[in-house]
Amino acid sequence: MNIFDNTKIAFSLKTDSQLERAYFLFRMIQNEPMVRIGSAVTNFALKVHLPVEGLIRSTVFDHFCGGVTEEDCMPIIDNMYNNGNVHSVLDYSVEGQDQEVSFDGALEKILKIINFCEEKQSIPYAVFKPSGFGRFELYQKISEEKTLTQKEEEEWNRVEARFHKVCKVAIQKDVPLLIDAEESWMQKAADELIEELMETYNKEKAIVFNTLQMYKHDRMDYLKTLHAKAKEKDFYIGMKVVRGAYMEKERERAEEKGYASPICADKQATDINYDAAINYMMEQPKMALFAGTHNEDSSYLLMDLAKKHNIKENDNRLWFGQLFGMSDHISYNLANQGYNVAKYLPFGPVRDVMPYLIRRAEENTSVAGQTSRELNLLKTERKRRKL
Repeated sequence: MNIFDNTKIAFSLKTDSQLERAYFLFRMIQNEPMVRIGSAVTNFALKVHLPVEGLIRSTVFDHFCGGVTEEDCMPIIDNMYNNGNVHSVLDYSVEGQDQEVSFDGALEKILKIINFCEEKQSIPYAVFKPSGFGRFELYQKISEEKTLTQKEEEEWNRVEARFHKVCKVAIQKDVPLLIDAEESWMQKAADELIEELMETYNKEKAIVFNTLQMYKHDRMDYLKTLHAKAKEKDFYIGMKVVRGAYMEKERERAEEKGYASPICADKQATDINYDAAINYMMEQPKMALFAGTHNEDSSYLLMDLAKKHNIKENDNRLWFGQLFGMSDHISYNLANQGYNVAKYLPFGPVRDVMPYLIRRAEENTSVAGQTSRELNLLKTERKRRKL
């Protein structure tokens, strides 16, 4: 029996109207030209301040996001936890800011979320993106090993200070931190900074987690190199392992600039890479894994590996994660089996979260089979409920 086929458990928290909305949305997303046109029209409408926020809010925003503020998200968090045993990771999804004031604002937001995590068992992790705490171009310049101006040096010191401030509070409150990965041309600077943080703060267990995007073919080597450092310097490794979110963009840039693409040749190579990483991590006693996956095969593999290495379902070193509004058949059925499961729950002002939502929609159209799988499950459940 495939546990992920149980749509009664998968959609138990959805009302009939929410189920219908999900079905409608995924039918729209399945249509690639529609997504392209819809994204362009939405961007335009928001730029010229047409009154479309209400429409966005009641459709795509409410399906993929928890709300505008963290308080807004609480009813959803409580419902998922109390009725589905599924946790939440509050993800402040405002992207593309480049002012110091917005970086300081993001820092305050994350500190507030860490306090929430301390209070609520339903929120086990805090999360942020490196570019939430500093300018993308600055990470890029450091990654490319270019010399910084004095002003940029000072700017980078402020970025490091934000990271350290969050880590200190996370240690104090015993709240693990997931740090997301971004585009390859800025990632080296982020990786190096996060390694320093692991060395400083992961002395007793994994509090600081980096992210491995396994569609990059060098990530397995990176993990092994990091492991050698961790053994030498005696610290724990925390990793969120995902397939990756910027594939089209990465390939286009590599082609445009004439360098070899950092992305695996095809989906199969990415899958092999992903499974190799989770295999490797599950064998190491001083590693903690947050497996971000919408893939059933990888989820089964991880369940088998947990059994093989005598890791209990609720062992805190192993978490499964999916995005809110997607792959409920994996999240709720795993939680039903007693595994640690968390939904990434994005929130933020509607217009600021739009870049995130558009990326989600485009990603869904570019991952073969993802949308049709969602649709088939929704169809099955509609039939079961006789809608």
